Amino acid sequence: MKYTVLAALGLLCWSADARAEDGVQISGSIRARYEAIEGQARAGVNASDQLPGLRTTLRAEWKHGPIQLVGEIYDSREWNANPGTPLSTNDVNVMEPAQAYIMANLGSTLGKGTKTTIQAGRMMARIGSGRLIASDDYRNSTNSYTGAIVTTAMPHGYTSTLIYLMPHLRLPDDGVSLRDNRFALDSENVNIALSGGLLAHQAKGSPFLSEISFIHFGERDAPGHPTRDRLLNNLGLRASFDPRPGHVDGGVEGIYQWGHVSASTAANAATLTASATFLRAHLGYSWAGKWKPHMLFEFDRASGDGTSGTYGHFDTLFGFRRGDFAPSGLYNAVGRANIASPGLRIEVTPSARVDAFIGWRGLWLADAHDSFSSTSVRDATGRSGNFAGHQFDTRLRYWIKPKRLRFEFDGVYLARGSFMENAPNGRRGDTRYVSFNLTGYF
Repeated sequence: MKYTVLAALGLLCWSADARAEDGVQISGSIRARYEAIEGQARAGVNASDQLPGLRTTLRAEWKHGPIQLVGEIYDSREWNANPGTPLSTNDVNVMEPAQAYIMANLGSTLGKGTKTTIQAGRMMARIGSGRLIASDDYRNSTNSYTGAIVTTAMPHGYTSTLIYLMPHLRLPDDGVSLRDNRFALDSENVNIALSGGLLAHQAKGSPFLSEISFIHFGERDAPGHPTRDRLLNNLGLRASFDPRPGHVDGGVEGIYQWGHVSASTAANAATLTASATFLRAHLGYSWAGKWKPHMLFEFDRASGDGTSGTYGHFDTLFGFRRGDFAPSGLYNAVGRANIASPGLRIEVTPSARVDAFIGWRGLWLADAHDSFSSTSVRDATGRSGNFAGHQFDTRLRYWIKPKRLRFEFDGVYLARGSFMENAPNGRRGDTRYVSFNLTGYF
């Protein structure tokens, strides 16, 4: 396999854009990844593991006047997994038509000075900040949805977005099929759907963005797919200043989540009232100069489920992970759930071919009775405390051949705190994770 991958990446490196004069564009990518972990932080899986993976995409696009047709296939595979490997549909999804949509530019249909577009079909999507609805790029597979998005740009910098999206149930989802990289077409149905929208404002040329959003998520059991019958409303407010050389940047985002959720997927499970919160605040500064250094102070808090009788575990739904916290893949330990975490990150861009960052996060549980973030490590008594540890995270990306071949290294060191070591299903010892990625584009 490795020789096939290297040959394909070499071909992509030297190929030219496959673009025809009749409005058709063909593009794609191949990403080879090797990741390894020692001292796994997540409970119930191998303490050490390694996983080679391959993600191949092929996109076809046709444009004619105000109409655009897009089709894209994602082929995500992993090898070397065993029953103790934390393998899921986040890692494996074979030959999946992730996108097959039509987009139409309706112009000023909704009034003078407006511009409306409608997108319908199968699609990847990022709504607002992406912390509730996104299509994660670091992950080997991606989130995809079926439905429609209507976006209207209005005078004075206002933009409205309305959505109705059915998240895809990635298939197959059993361990044997995933380890064998078997194929099954993903499905969607009205039993699991997202609806709502947002209104954003950013004046032309201004670094300041403000946004209000409402997203409703509802799910019900479908044949062969029991759920926790989540019905979650999410009211969000966001304000931010974009980074600029020689200026302070920053922002704040808050989400209040309420509704109900079943205690388990059992048909007779009790229904719990849900009330959860998420808050992110960050403050940064960008220096002028060749390396364009940017320093960012950040704080994230997502509530956990305690003993109040109300279900308080914040659900990030289909939000991204890598941009705020840490890699997914074999690590996948820190995300937007039961966490209180200050952090510091330093980013540099020495040239158009190189960018890198190094970051630190202190990790605490928002509620000591709930499992910590994405680890499933829990002490229901709350006696193990709430300090989960210190996370050190770095990434380096280098364009070997600009726009054609890129190398990426990601590394994480988690120095476990007392909770991660003393909880009933915790482990002693620190966590070390690395991934090496080589991506070719055509």
